[in-house]
Amino acid sequence: MLLESTITCPHCSVAKTETMPTDACQFFYECSGCGTKLKPKSGDCCVFCSYGSVPCPPIQAERAGEPGAGSCCA
Repeated sequence: MLLESTITCPHCSVAKTETMPTDACQFFYECSGCGTKLKPKSGDCCVFCSYGSVPCPPIQAERAGEPGAGSCCA
């Protein structure tokens, strides 16, 4: 499981690698470049799934078929 994801701001294109929480989905993220507060796109559970290079750990686990995975993102 990957715990780091690079979030790229859709407004200013600043990219920053962040460590993702393993037990929850991160709903908000403030861009360090322009200060825009990002939130997930419709249908996504968190900012990492919308703007990151790697989806959040619960979604990674769900895609890997782990039992009980993805529960925080329901």
